[in-house]
Amino acid sequence: MSAVMRLRVLRVPSPLVRPFITAVRQTDHLDVVLVEATDADGRRGYGEAATSWRVTGESPQSVAAAVAGPLAETVRGRDAGDPGLAVDITRSIWGNAAARSAVECAVADLAAQQQGVSLAACLSRAYAVHDSSRTSRIRTDMTLSVGEPDAVAALSEEYVTAGFGCLKLKASAAHDTVAGLRAVRAAVGPDVTLRIDANQAWDAETAIRVIRAAEDAGLGIELVEQPVAAHDLDALAAVTAAVDTPIMADESVRTAQDVRRVAERGAADLVNIKLAKTGGLAEALAAAEAAREAGLGVVIGCMMESHVGVSAAAHLAAVVAPGVVHDLDAAFWLQRSPVIGGVVPSGDVLLLEADAGLGISALAADAHPEVLLDLPVGAEVRA
Repeated sequence: MSAVMRLRVLRVPSPLVRPFITAVRQTDHLDVVLVEATDADGRRGYGEAATSWRVTGESPQSVAAAVAGPLAETVRGRDAGDPGLAVDITRSIWGNAAARSAVECAVADLAAQQQGVSLAACLSRAYAVHDSSRTSRIRTDMTLSVGEPDAVAALSEEYVTAGFGCLKLKASAAHDTVAGLRAVRAAVGPDVTLRIDANQAWDAETAIRVIRAAEDAGLGIELVEQPVAAHDLDALAAVTAAVDTPIMADESVRTAQDVRRVAERGAADLVNIKLAKTGGLAEALAAAEAAREAGLGVVIGCMMESHVGVSAAAHLAAVVAPGVVHDLDAAFWLQRSPVIGGVVPSGDVLLLEADAGLGISALAADAHPEVLLDLPVGAEVRA
């Protein structure tokens, strides 16, 4: 093994191919925030921190501050493959889940490179879970932003033509979700899988009414994601009990303990596990195991992230649920990747690179990152 010798936090402004619109936010660009960890042999590992004040409660500056302080103190000079490092990263700072995840993923990328295996294979070895050595293809859905039925239906046709077999319609209180579903179903036909993501947009009564209307219309919805407020497990359980369509918890679930609470309350049928919520790979694996023990389905999701964050999530998906259609479409939304390598989007499939770690070899030549932090071992912080 080889020790971590340097940490950098980089910001890469990245335009999106089209505006991303949900019930809680709208954006046409992404500030990609990367953590780059370098070991004593010159290898570089990468992690990504999803930043959004309204979603993760973090910013590029807060990530840099977290890395400069307690996270750097925990990581610097230790072997990337140290089995206790993930636990120590979790304990080093309260909250700041996206920052913790970025550091843990960067170090895990290094550890996998040092072993000469993919991150998925490294996780399988370390946590004695699914043998992902032959899993190189992960399917994903594609998100349809909030919009008027005709516009959303037209976009759905484009995605199906591009090869997507599962579409996720974003819902909001300001739009007629059932009308949007009818338009999309008419446009794409009966064989395409449809999901709904309300992003906490409804109360329980509204959620039950909308979902039952979709059921009565025979629109064939696979699942509805987070229909009510994250903190209101009573409302989530009421919706789950009142409808036939499976309900998936997203914002309600961050840790393995959250998964167990949801299961104990009968509040959902599935959970969406995201690295930016769990704070890293180790807790994400624990959350997936808690879901398995409780009989809940697992979907691996992502925030609005680049190929770096999506690559880590795809390797996680290869370990915990390789046969599921996951929620990892964010890499398709960027006009260009900030790195060379990582997952390769192809139709509705993410192809995992055969190279070691995440398969990322370097920053892209046109990335032009802003360096928010450059911290060699033993040097004073420069941020």
